[in-house]
Amino acid sequence: MPGGGFVRLPGGSVVVALTLPRPSGEGGNVRVLVHAANRARALTRLRNLGMRAVYLRGNTQPPTPDEVTAVLHHPDGLLWRCAPDRAAELWHPIRALLGGT
Repeated sequence: MPGGGFVRLPGGSVVVALTLPRPSGEGGNVRVLVHAANRARALTRLRNLGMRAVYLRGNTQPPTPDEVTAVLHHPDGLLWRCAPDRAAELWHPIRALLGGT
């Protein structure tokens, strides 16, 4: 079952973190971070990229402070990396996961 959660920032926006199966079918999971105005908008951003069956139920795996910092410092506000975390792996822009350039 995919896990996820969110954290509300002082300015009113949210950071949503989801652990999802890798969309390319290679197996394994990815941790996706989205910064948006609210939870619904964050999920809509992912659905607009082709991840249609993305839902956030509960707050079992909220983003860590390091994850929040990473997504806030990225211009797109959408990042991913393999889950479980590998110590040396950096965050990637979402287009690298979806096969774009």
